Amino acid sequence: MVDINRDWAEETRDMIGGGDSMVVTADVTEEASCRDIVRQALDRFGRIDVLHNNVGLSKGDRATPDLGADIWDRIMTLNLKSMFMLCKAALPSMRERRSGSIITISSTSSLSMRPTVAYKTSKGAINTFTQHVAAENAAFGVRANVILPGLINTPMAIERRAEESGRSRNEIRAERDALVPMGKMGEARDVANAAVFLASDEAKYITGALLPVDGGLLLKRG
Repeated sequence: MVDINRDWAEETRDMIGGGDSMVVTADVTEEASCRDIVRQALDRFGRIDVLHNNVGLSKGDRATPDLGADIWDRIMTLNLKSMFMLCKAALPSMRERRSGSIITISSTSSLSMRPTVAYKTSKGAINTFTQHVAAENAAFGVRANVILPGLINTPMAIERRAEESGRSRNEIRAERDALVPMGKMGEARDVANAAVFLASDEAKYITGALLPVDGGLLLKRG
């Protein structure tokens, strides 16, 4: 598990029941850090079976006329460039073993209209890059897929919107629930279950897929 904040990574590690895990503190926007993450994983475990890219930033995003170039660069660097650099670092060992699964968290916003531009564009580019990686590495036994979460009930999503709007958390939850055809937001575990499936041999013939985990949200928007 990798995070720029060690406490957050250790909190996630403590949720794991059994198994072996390692926490690495690193800045994934730096290429040297990405190479070091892969090196430490190989030193500890001897191989990389799964690379799970799960970072995202939308803070400061605006409509195009109001969006600063500095915010654009920050969002693109964290959301897209970090994923590219980690894939680049991990692929050689996966190709050598002729096995591996790369799973990246994108967003349903990558396939729907959104009032802000940088986040949506970064996630759309993730979809395209993942499909390129899938095609480029299929002959080496390496799969690459994307998960598209919809509205997920996470503390970060609720707290930020409550803070920005001045409304209660319950109001935010009710508003988001009402947007989903299945009647409520998803939970983090719903996204995690999709990732476990894509990482497993049950998905051994799936590559280049964009998997929505959204309760039908894209159907409503589309």
